Amino acid sequence: MPNEMSFPLHKERKGITRDLHRRELLTRLAKVAGATWLGGLGLFLSGCGGGSSSPSPFGDGYPGTDDQLLEEVEKAGFLFFWEQADPTTGQIKDRAFAAGNDTRTVSSIASTGFGLTVLCIGDHRGYQPHSAIVSRVQATLRFLANTMQPSGNNGFFFHFVDMTTGARAFNSEVSSIDTAILLCGVLACRQYFTDATIHNLATQIYSNVNFNWMLNGGTTLSMGWTPESGFLTARWDHYSELMMLYLLAIAAPNPAFAIPPSSWSAWTRPVIQYQGLSYISGSDPLFVHQYSHAWFDFRNKKDSFGNYFQNSITATQAHRLFCLSLSNQFSDYSPDLWGVTASDSKNGYVAWGGPSSQGGVIGPVDGTIVPCATAGSLPFDFRDTIHVLRWVRGHYLQAWQRYGYVDAFNPLTNWYDTDVIGIDVGISALMAENQRTQLVWNTFMTNPEAQSAMQIVGFAPG
Repeated sequence: MPNEMSFPLHKERKGITRDLHRRELLTRLAKVAGATWLGGLGLFLSGCGGGSSSPSPFGDGYPGTDDQLLEEVEKAGFLFFWEQADPTTGQIKDRAFAAGNDTRTVSSIASTGFGLTVLCIGDHRGYQPHSAIVSRVQATLRFLANTMQPSGNNGFFFHFVDMTTGARAFNSEVSSIDTAILLCGVLACRQYFTDATIHNLATQIYSNVNFNWMLNGGTTLSMGWTPESGFLTARWDHYSELMMLYLLAIAAPNPAFAIPPSSWSAWTRPVIQYQGLSYISGSDPLFVHQYSHAWFDFRNKKDSFGNYFQNSITATQAHRLFCLSLSNQFSDYSPDLWGVTASDSKNGYVAWGGPSSQGGVIGPVDGTIVPCATAGSLPFDFRDTIHVLRWVRGHYLQAWQRYGYVDAFNPLTNWYDTDVIGIDVGISALMAENQRTQLVWNTFMTNPEAQSAMQIVGFAPG
């Protein structure tokens, strides 16, 4: 099985290889489960969060409070999305050098979606002048609406594009899930900013997406489409980061483009048991339990299948136990240092999952640490995840660069990634802010479509 699922990693095409690898892995796992700002800008340490400002226990090597560390994470993340975007088009790089001075030109719509949301955070925290941020959001939405969306298909966007021209890169697919991530950023901006141009462009972009077309005659959504081969055979048919896609599709503002509410029940929710814990999904990478939760507020809500926020809490706890179970193999894994998800590694991009023996389908864990794994789960298990982030910040100086934590590092081999990846920087910043003030949740959930969708599919208090 692992050999069937391996893909060559071409340095010039890390982004597209990463994405196809992730999608193929999730599809196959469904079947298995069914059977400082540094330099002149200075290091900003003051914070204004709620409920996370008390210091962790002594000895983790980080001198500041929890809130000060989260402020560093967010401000460094904002710097990535600000500097590594084309200022004219607003499109943001898929990845860049962690130290800055990157010359690559490939953008991903997922990175841009996270980046648009981080612009809301940056405005809230005063990282750039309000007028400059509003201008950047306007430019981004104009380019999306006038250049990139017409170049896609049925309102969906090509996953990877040239950040300056918007031209399709790598023969990438028109992506359903990455369009959803982009839309979450677009709609976050619509609700955060009072600017009429932003509101109108955001509404136009969302209204133009024909979700019904992406069903391709089925009950679940296709993962994408290419001009060369048509629809991808893989579908979003088992629990993963898909919830935001289905909710956006069910509440689409153009009724002709919406999908039926029954599609919410059409994807499977496999349950795994691990060390006394039971939860939906299991061996998928940890990010699948984080992405939809970055925007949609599932706290204290449940549908007929379960409470997905509690499910992500349990998944995070199980992932921690899984990493600790490997401590005999990898001496760096401990309560101080754990967490992997889809990320770079010394040997290329790997979609690490687990727990259970099914984790072998993903690829052998090798002692690598992926900071966004714990950062993306801050609201689910704050005590354990913030401790890891503090430990890394205090003990592994090379793991923190201009844009915050490097994408991954391996203390056992003294390997430190030279890159950051936009979606990993993004999930870290969004979940840090949600932990501190719930800003992203509180802003995004004012979208009437988000409220309507959750009501339509049967969410109720619980």
